[in-house]
Order: sequence, then structure tokens, then C-alpha cells
Amino acid sequence: MLDNDTKRITRLIAILTQLQSKRFLTANKLAEKFGVSNRTIYRDIKTLESAGVPIFTEEGKGFSIIDDYRIPPIMFTEDEANALLTAELIIQSSKDSSLINKFSEAISKVKAVIPTKIKRKTERLEQKMGISNIYIDNSPKSKYLLEIQKALVEYLVITIDYTNQSGQSSKRSLEPFAIYSNKNNEWVMVAFCRLRQEFRTFSLIKIDKLIITTENFEPHKITFEQYLSKVYQNE
Repeated sequence: MLDNDTKRITRLIAILTQLQSKRFLTANKLAEKFGVSNRTIYRDIKTLESAGVPIFTEEGKGFSIIDDYRIPPIMFTEDEANALLTAELIIQSSKDSSLINKFSEAISKVKAVIPTKIKRKTERLEQKMGISNIYIDNSPKSKYLLEIQKALVEYLVITIDYTNQSGQSSKRSLEPFAIYSNKNNEWVMVAFCRLRQEFRTFSLIKIDKLIITTENFEPHKITFEQYLSKVYQNE
């Protein structure tokens, strides 16, 4: 029962955020997004209304919130809002699903506090912008970027199941060192490989499974800049 209550509270907050980030949302779209029935969405809307959230319904358009209802205190200029929209499109073209999903959640919260006048302009701009990779790139995406970032800054050993370019699979114990995006817009991890006892690069797309252990490792003395200089000198 507690789990159900927690899920509902989480959904109510998410619905409120969605309503604040869009001018209008239909019950169908909300139901599809949260994996519930239209009936559940209508109940949730009534709950929000009972809590004092000024929601109104417009025939043929859906639910919306009155213009003056805002989450203080953050405000954005039009240029800042457009910059965020552009960043969202660039992130959507990234080849890591964890980054895309978390940024999408974050940008929804940001959009919730943008004034309606500016929001209308960014919505018009959104219809006239695009990053080609979003629409034509169906290649595999990685899903471990954010986890690797966490392990990297906390100096935690990770273990991975990895399939290389030749299709050979192996298990590796790694000390994450750096991350970069290559010319194909793919994320690559530089890590000290305990199996090979040297620094190696690993494409995140080729990682089949990743586990962050509780084991800490000593930070490496070499900097990323020094590592890159060494690599380029050896080419």
C-alpha cells in the first residue's frame, strides 16, 4: 500500500511538472507517459485541484495551468530559454540513453518555471529546429554514461562485460580515468585495466553490463591532458 501511495505522489508531482512545462496536455498523453488509464489521470487532476493547483480544461486542447502559477524563484530570459532548448536537442542526439533520459527529466523541471510569454516563443522555435542525428541515427546507444561519471569522480572500481570490435567478449575490472566523445559522437571511457595493467579505451556502446563496486582505487598521478599528449606522441 505504501508503495502505491509513493508511486501516486511521485506521479502527481510529475504531472504538475509536465503541466507547468507545456501549455496544454491531454489525458491521453499523460496516461501514455505514466502508463496508467485516462480514468486515473482524471482522478489525479481532481486531487491536484483539491490541493489548490489552478488547473483548467479547454475543450479540444486538454489541461493547463493559469499563467501566473509559477515555482519561484528561478526566472529565465528569452535567450537563456532558447539556449536550453538548443542544449536539449543536442543532448537528444547523444548516444547514451542515461544522459538523454535524465536531461529530459531535468529540462521538464526547468521549463516549468519559464514564463508563458517566453515559453510560447520557445515552442515555436522548437518546431523549426532539429539535429539531424535525432531523426536519422538508429545506431545502438550506450546506457552507462552517468554511472561511469559517478564511479570516476568517487574513484570506484567498476567491472564490465565487454564485447570488442571483433566480437570477442571479456570481463574487465577497471579504474575509470576519463570520458570523451569521439568523432562519431560516441562516448568512450579511458580506464586503467587491471587485466592488461595499462590504460585502455572502451566504447560505452560495447559495454554489455556494468557494476560499480564498493572498492576505491588510488587516483592516478597522470592528468587527462598528459594522457592525451602521450597518446598523440605515440601515433
